[in-house]
Amino acid sequence: MFARLEEIAARYDALTEALAAPDAYLSPDFVERSKERAELEEVVGAYRVYKRTSEELSDACAEAEKETGEMRAMLLEEADVLREKLKELDTQLKLMLLPKDKNDARGCTLEIRAGAGGEEAALFAYELYRMYMGYCEKHRFSWEVADLNETELGGVKEAIVLIGSAGAYKRLKYESGVHRVQRVPETESQGRIHTSTCTVAVLPEAEEVEVEVRDEDIRIDLFRSSGAGGQKVNKTETAIRITHFPTGIVVTCQDERSQLKNKEKAFRVLKSRLYDYYRSRAEGAEAANRKSLVGTGDRSERIRTYNFPQSRITDHRIGLSVHNMEEFLAGGLDEMIDALARREQELKLTGTD
Repeated sequence: MFARLEEIAARYDALTEALAAPDAYLSPDFVERSKERAELEEVVGAYRVYKRTSEELSDACAEAEKETGEMRAMLLEEADVLREKLKELDTQLKLMLLPKDKNDARGCTLEIRAGAGGEEAALFAYELYRMYMGYCEKHRFSWEVADLNETELGGVKEAIVLIGSAGAYKRLKYESGVHRVQRVPETESQGRIHTSTCTVAVLPEAEEVEVEVRDEDIRIDLFRSSGAGGQKVNKTETAIRITHFPTGIVVTCQDERSQLKNKEKAFRVLKSRLYDYYRSRAEGAEAANRKSLVGTGDRSERIRTYNFPQSRITDHRIGLSVHNMEEFLAGGLDEMIDALARREQELKLTGTD
């Protein structure tokens, strides 16, 4: 690890020197080198703190050997503090050197679907939709609805949202899976607790150069937007359905009144799904990956349970429970997401992911 850190530090110093030249900005690769230096700055800073701390520890131990009594005890106590700091820095550096997920810096496509449970599942899907909207508002992530299939009672059968902000995928990728709700539905006259499920899929947004959609591989259909009725029903054919023949992927977008805007959003969703599809195949885990993202909606394939009577949310992947249902459904997911991110890092450090 330390040989690698020395290489990184040397590269950082070389870039710093080169960029400090008076005419550095005239170089055609000025922006690329500036970006590379910025990416190295954090790890180099942490490594230099590690080296200084290590030197301080050596000095404290050496001084302690020369002293006796109270002064020796103070120096040994200082050495213990420095050892703990070194352990923390060592872990920090190992995390920094772990391979980065290239998709973490991207935006994402969020897909929510009602699973088992009928209308109650659709009502819960709408609450998840509002939860993620609240989370995006807190983090100032963009929120563009591509498709929202609502029910007459205010639920959602399916929602597809484009979250184009950089870094959105890094935070929301842990939400992929089956979410289970346990509560007494408003329509339940005898007060019995029902269990329903919704599926959530978070797909990294594809860049233009990564996914090619050929005209001969797709069919575009126009139709009238559907909805819960009344004023929500569009009288003109502005809704778009794109069918991708090689993969069988079908994307529908009907949220906008403009046919052109619906088409643009539908293509963004299609490209995200195609990027995920081909990425999964390249990793040799297409079926397993897609199942882990979405599953079938069956109650046994859950990643998280929302127990309303106990105001408890439990994530079954890490065994963490929080008791703040109202805050959580308002978008307060950071505690849970941070814990999931830490667990992922731990697994990578131990090589068991």
